[in-house]
Parts: sequence; structure tokens; C-alpha cells
Amino acid sequence: MLAALTALAPLAVDAYLPAFPTMAIDFAVPVQQIELTLSLFLIGFALGQLTGGPFSDHFGRRTAIFTGLFLFLLGTLGIVLGQSIEMLWASRFLQALGGGISIVNSSAIVRDIYQGADSARAMSRISAIMMVAPMMAPFLGSAILHLANWRIIFVILSLYAVILLVTLTLYLPETRRTTGQTHASPWERYKSVLTHRRALGYVLSVALGYAAMFAFITGSSSVYMGYFGASTALFPVLFGANVVMLLIINKINARIVHRFTPKRLLALAQYTQIALGLCLVSIMILAEIELWQMVTGIMLFIGLQGFIVSNGTASTLEFFPQNAATATALVGATGFALGGLAGALVGIFSDGSPLFLVITMTLAVTCGVVLRKQLHHGQALDSKTG
Repeated sequence: MLAALTALAPLAVDAYLPAFPTMAIDFAVPVQQIELTLSLFLIGFALGQLTGGPFSDHFGRRTAIFTGLFLFLLGTLGIVLGQSIEMLWASRFLQALGGGISIVNSSAIVRDIYQGADSARAMSRISAIMMVAPMMAPFLGSAILHLANWRIIFVILSLYAVILLVTLTLYLPETRRTTGQTHASPWERYKSVLTHRRALGYVLSVALGYAAMFAFITGSSSVYMGYFGASTALFPVLFGANVVMLLIINKINARIVHRFTPKRLLALAQYTQIALGLCLVSIMILAEIELWQMVTGIMLFIGLQGFIVSNGTASTLEFFPQNAATATALVGATGFALGGLAGALVGIFSDGSPLFLVITMTLAVTCGVVLRKQLHHGQALDSKTG
């Protein structure tokens, strides 16, 4: 159920991407005004997470999920029925706000129920959906467009939201633990996360891992198709290789996390990503990199996100049994923000070659390692001083 809930927003983000030209014609506006709906969604989704986290910790998981799904459903129906670009913008923002409020509860519920390695194992299954959904959603959208109007994409999303509402109403119990912190203000909840140095180290590790992944998603088409000359038929195959590797790594993580602990697997994945990035950069500097080398290196690099996101998130939430949704909101919002920044840097400064893309990805993960170690070292010093 939580994996299905987590897939809601990624599907809403990417399923309609192939419909941009058709929507621009339908609304009689430049395609750039349709592209704006994606930025509005990211803003609304981040705000939804930031408000939904404290809301969930205060009022309960079920209340937050149902509120978010109801807003998501209203926004989606507004898109289906809207006849103006302004209506599309407003509905898209409302849809994203509801998606953020509801989805932030998935990881929080895992933290309510599980601890330690068990939490990381459950998180692996959820993060697999979170990462695979945005990569597969454009294929779903294209298939729908071949059969029907673009509005059917959002009709299907509406039906998906209704099914989630009914299923979660019937089968999802309330998992929030009520304590004296129930009446804490949102600021107090966020302060407890932001001032916890070890937790913040894990938050930044996950967020900068997202930055590396979004950098690749942004630059993948120009590198694979523009630089290497891959055909439009071959590109989805090359892109899909990352999805396969993500699924494999998440499966491995779920099996071995009890033996190696989430923290060790997170660190190992980060160091391996840096090594892979440096290898690809070295090949590009010393010789002409070939397509198979690029695809293999990137496939392994992106696949290792399966270790980083699930173990990093589980390690963060371990410190906040009473504020799990707030901590999850901070992880998600920070990840989307840094991911958007990394993608913008690649889009603005890349010359179409893979060198800048790989350097950006490697630097993002390196920053994650450095910040995690510095914050954890500072926490250790504070503990000794105390």
C-alpha cells in the first residue's frame, strides 16, 4: 500500500511529459507555458511535504494521507475539466500540494512500525518504486496518447487516487505514536531535525544523491542521443538499464542490510559512486569514451542509489520516532531542491558532452560524503565535550 502511495507523485510528474506538444495546441499557448506546469508541480510538491510532515505528526498519518489524496484528486479533476491555461496552472499546483502531503507519510509509517535494518529493508521496497516510477511514467503516457486524448492520462490518475483512498481507508491502520510532543509547533519539529548533526548528515547524503540522479535525468538525452548518436528507439533501452540496476540493487539491499547495517552500506555506495565517476572522467580525459563504457558506468552509478536513498532515509528517521513525517518531509524537500539545482546546472552549462554531466554527478556525491563526515565528526566532538 505504501509503495502504491509513493508512486502517486512520480506518476503525476512524468506521465504527461509526452503530451506537452498536444496540450500546447489544445490550450493555444506556447509549449513553454505547458512546461511551466512542471515547475509549479515541483514547488507545490515541496510545499506539500514541508507542511504535510508536521501536519501528520500532529493529527495522525491517516488524516494527513486522506487530506492529501483528496486535494490531489480535486486538482487532477480540475486538470481534466479545465479549459484555460490558468486553470491548468492552479489545478496542477493543487494536485502537487496534495501529493506532497500524502506521500510524506510513507516513510513515516515505516518508521512507526520498524527500526534499524528492518526499516531500511522496507525503505528499499518503497524507494524502488519512488525511483522507477518517474523513469517508467513517460512510457505509460506515450502508450495512453497513442490510444486516447491527453486528458485520459489525468482521468487514469484520478482513478488511481480513488483506488488508493478506498484501499487505505479500509486497510491502513493509524500508526502514529501519541506523546507529549504531539502539540509541538511545526517550527519546533523542524528545529529538532535541523539541529541534529548526525541526522542532517544523512539528510544531505540522500539529497545530494538525488542531485546526482536528477543531473543524469536532465542530461541523458543530449548525451546519449546528441553526443553518442543513439536512436530514439535505442534511448529508452539505455535509460531503462538504470531502472533494472536500481531494482537489482534494492533487492540486494533488502537481503543484506541485516548483515552490514544501513550506515555501512550507505558509505560503501557513496565511495563506490565516487570511484565510478572518477573512472569515467579519467577515460574521457585520456581517450575517447565509448557508448558501452558510458552506459555501464552510469548504470552502476545510478543503481547504487538503491543503497543510498533507502539506508540514508532509514538512518535519518531512526533519530525521530515521534517526528518521522517531519524528518521525511525535510529529506524529500531537500532532495527535490538540490536535484532541481543540479539539473538546472547541467541544462545551462553542459555543452552536450558527457564530461560536465559526470563531473556534476561525482561532485554531488562527494559533497554528500564530506558533509556527512563533517557533521558526524562535529556531533562526536559535541558529545565528548558534553
